Amino acid sequence: MKHFRISIIVTIALMAAAGSWGYDHGGLSGALTAFWITGVLGVMEVSLSFDNAVVNASVLKDWNAFWQKLFLTVGILVAVFGMRLVFPLAIVAVATGLDLMSVWTMATTTPEEYSRHLTGVHAEVAAFGGAFLLLVFLNFMFDEDKEIHWLEWIEERANRLGAESLSVLLALVAVGICVEMVPADRRFSVLYAGGAGIAIYLAVGWLSGLLEEDPEEAKALGKAVQRGSLGGFLYLEVLDASFSFDGVIGAFAITSDVVIIMLGLAIGAMYVRSLTVYLVHKGTLDEFIYLEHGAHWAIGILAVIMFASVEYHIPEWFTGLSGVVFIVVSLWSSVKYKRRMVAQ
Repeated sequence: MKHFRISIIVTIALMAAAGSWGYDHGGLSGALTAFWITGVLGVMEVSLSFDNAVVNASVLKDWNAFWQKLFLTVGILVAVFGMRLVFPLAIVAVATGLDLMSVWTMATTTPEEYSRHLTGVHAEVAAFGGAFLLLVFLNFMFDEDKEIHWLEWIEERANRLGAESLSVLLALVAVGICVEMVPADRRFSVLYAGGAGIAIYLAVGWLSGLLEEDPEEAKALGKAVQRGSLGGFLYLEVLDASFSFDGVIGAFAITSDVVIIMLGLAIGAMYVRSLTVYLVHKGTLDEFIYLEHGAHWAIGILAVIMFASVEYHIPEWFTGLSGVVFIVVSLWSSVKYKRRMVAQ
């Protein structure tokens, strides 16, 4: 429980804030509604980001104490307030040409208009997040040094193809397909967003490599972030942003109240961080060897879903459930493997 103590305290404080906000706007019934919706959003955020926690833990477990502490302090502030509140506001500000305070006023006074502007740039955000997440998945699949394979008939073949340039090529193809799915007047902006997702992934990898002491370990992003660095920190924050915006968009299907959305998603983000710490300190990834694989497969599916959502409506429950299925199956496979090793 000690790993979740701070999250529980924050949950109590944010639920109280949600109740107060609801009471001010609708009396007792408003407070009860705010309580319920905030709780639902918190659970939704955890379900959508569980694979994010596993991938975070796989990177964070090899970091030194300084970078671990920085990620779990400054990183949580960025995740809760930056990615769940400021980031969506900034996107709407860019889309409308308004300043942040004007967008905040719009979000609190006319949430329907704010929601309309936010969902109006969904294609661009999906292209950005889909490109970044696809590269995370592909570089895990094509890692030549990966010795453990879960879905062997796929992973071993991908392992033999190992090349970062192939990952970038496939990501560019995916962005190109995504561009063809939108109206002609949106194609440039979607292409620009997808290209930005690829560029940021490569830039973070370059920065991580630049800061590495051993040039041989700086060849791939997965290795470059292992011991902790500014590049690795930025990598996890961008990864979190790619996950979080999907949750923000989905939250508007439940409520248009931006304050309740921020509070609910912040609660979920706290538990995702606590879960990350738990996985690191308990050595869960070493005990369940396929769990990291399941998380990366879930990220790959999420990338495909984000690209597809440019044209088609994908229910939030399907997005969350698809990731959970991969996590659960990989966990079950890990248990079976462990029993088999003990028997031998």
